[in-house]
Amino acid sequence: MAKVLMKGNEAMALAAIKAGCEAFYGYPITPQNELPEYMSKHMHENDRVFVQSESEVAAINMVYGAAAAGARVLTSSSSPGIALKQEGISYIAGSELPAVIINVMRGGPGLGGIQPSQGDYKQITRGGGNGDYYLYSLAPESLQEAVDLIKESFDIADYFRNPVMIAVDGLIGQMMEPVDFDHDVPKWTLEPKTWAADGNRSNGREKNIVNSLYLDPLVLEQHNLKLKAKYDEMKRDHQRYEMINMDKAEVVICAFGSTSRIARTSVEILKENGIECGIIRPITIFPFPTKAFEEIPQKVQDILVVEMNTGQMVDDVRLADQFRHNVHFYGRVGGVVPEAEEIVEQVMNIVGGAK
Repeated sequence: MAKVLMKGNEAMALAAIKAGCEAFYGYPITPQNELPEYMSKHMHENDRVFVQSESEVAAINMVYGAAAAGARVLTSSSSPGIALKQEGISYIAGSELPAVIINVMRGGPGLGGIQPSQGDYKQITRGGGNGDYYLYSLAPESLQEAVDLIKESFDIADYFRNPVMIAVDGLIGQMMEPVDFDHDVPKWTLEPKTWAADGNRSNGREKNIVNSLYLDPLVLEQHNLKLKAKYDEMKRDHQRYEMINMDKAEVVICAFGSTSRIARTSVEILKENGIECGIIRPITIFPFPTKAFEEIPQKVQDILVVEMNTGQMVDDVRLADQFRHNVHFYGRVGGVVPEAEEIVEQVMNIVGGAK
């Protein structure tokens, strides 16, 4: 299949369909509305389930039910809608069910605005709902990468029996780019869903019960330790990141998603001014790519964190870096997108001007 020019939300929807998504449940909210709109037509054409629910709370509980029955299931929303889904997401994680959740982030807090933001970073990476749980969270920087990661994310969710969050912002949701849907993506080795509450009692199989309620504290403790072992595996074996222009770097930018694309342009401008700047681009924001910070060249003294929020990733950078470098921050909020020249100015201030 040749590359096709598509809007971000529609391309992400098609990627999910191609990944075998069997059911979608969601509720409209800007700037992700084109995603469920696309699903409303094309899921039906493919004999799959689409439901526009009466609320975000209803949608996530429908996801819970479909996932419990063993279906490949997706929901999408934007920041305030994701906030409403947090209780259900905690239930899904606590019940060890696979699901994919797309968050097309907008400015907040509260209703905020409909422009792009990365203000949900802490909500995404810290769980958001109650209890000790995490989402395997991917932050693509382009529409092609978003499509590829969504196609893979259903396997990741099935492998870990855990929700997977695709964290994009309104820029990626609304932009148009050429996309190749035939890109090969990693295939995970998956076990049959013998745990599913799907009514299958063949071959003497026992009745399955899906549950996150454990009244015996010792039993609940063991359940939590089991979940922790899964998250520890994610941290140990499944960090993803990209290192850009790091060989000659004298200063490093750390940025994810759309912001890292802007940082790439900043690096080119800085090079014209005699400053070699590298980029650490987290692809997984949980697990955070701590291993990337072990690869920083010895001559680097400063890291500039750039985000579309007030500095939510800064603590993770400092912890991953183990306080080896000076960590600075530059961000724009409220739906304002930082320009490459603004980042260049910040880097120049750090290194003492053009060379």
